[in-house]
Amino acid sequence: MPSPVDTQPGLLIRDSFKFSDSILIVPPPLVQYLAFFDAAHSEAELQAALTAAFQGSDVEGVAGQLHEALSKAGFLDDEVYAALRQQRLSAFTASPVRAAAHAGSAYPADLAALQEAMGRYMGPAAAGEKGLIGIAAPHISPEGGWQCYRAAYQTLTPALSDRTFVVLGTSHYGQPDKFGLTRKPFETPYGIASIDEKLVNELAAQPAAVMEDYCHAVEHSIEFQVLFLQSIYGPEVRILPILCGSFGLHLEEGKFPEDDAGVGQFLQALERIAAREGDRLFWVLGVDMAHMGVRYGDHFAANADQAEMAAVRERDQHRIESVKACDAHGFWNLVRENNEDLKWCGSSPFYTFMRAVPQAKGFLRRYEQWNIDPQSVVSFAGISFSA
Repeated sequence: MPSPVDTQPGLLIRDSFKFSDSILIVPPPLVQYLAFFDAAHSEAELQAALTAAFQGSDVEGVAGQLHEALSKAGFLDDEVYAALRQQRLSAFTASPVRAAAHAGSAYPADLAALQEAMGRYMGPAAAGEKGLIGIAAPHISPEGGWQCYRAAYQTLTPALSDRTFVVLGTSHYGQPDKFGLTRKPFETPYGIASIDEKLVNELAAQPAAVMEDYCHAVEHSIEFQVLFLQSIYGPEVRILPILCGSFGLHLEEGKFPEDDAGVGQFLQALERIAAREGDRLFWVLGVDMAHMGVRYGDHFAANADQAEMAAVRERDQHRIESVKACDAHGFWNLVRENNEDLKWCGSSPFYTFMRAVPQAKGFLRRYEQWNIDPQSVVSFAGISFSA
């Protein structure tokens, strides 16, 4: 993404999978030459292009420094990257828990500080709402989206404490048309949440399931929901974590996600589980909505609730109405508009929930737009669902 550091303009590169912990900022004059690191161009071609652009400079030295910086950071497909990748995958496989990936960055790693922050986010205990079967909350950082988190989570009642919380999270890094599962209990500063292994094993038999998906190790969309659930019900709350990969291959007219055989079978299996388990389950969706502005590839600077974002709010509301009515196909028809230019990253979890629990009815608790940086906006909401 564009560098957010005023004194260091350029292209910021980091590894979303966290195989590498490095961050590089490539200066503007060199950004275009990253295209030469595609395994199709030779080093001689890179040097020739640099020579034409930077006559009189130490072109060979520049090319070497760029290559060395990328390799050392683990950003080239070479032996350095292979070793970093294998190290991370092996560590995830060997770990008995899914360790907190965002403690100390998105929220405090110290328990006392976390409890203070969560108390501030949640506010005084609310009366809750009877008859609930699920909620949708953001997965933006809790500091940025706390009012929508509060709007959703304050509807929960103590009577839900013995449920299995089916957490449907956006898989930002996973394979399209796949569902990431794990048997690893989620660890946070609160403690260790337990996993409903029986239901995980049942879903693992589906061809669209990816078992012990490494994406769980770095994904925040479920981790943040576990934090809020633990703050209400204690550290050992029981969850069924499911990462929902993009359904972007089905944006063409007349196609729906279940037209992919694997996706269709998984959705049917989840619907059978929902019908069989009934009120033993409670559904939690970790979802954001539109992603607009410079950070997300748009050719305009986005400001919350202003200019282009006023139209985005209106279009978001149309989609939310479909979600509230549990109209899965109507919702997907709206997602298809303009080749999904709103970039809702929560579309797959929303659709999965609507197909699994088709009788649900939603109530919008709060909607917000938030400037994640001065030129980019994310929208999100707190929604409750009843049968």
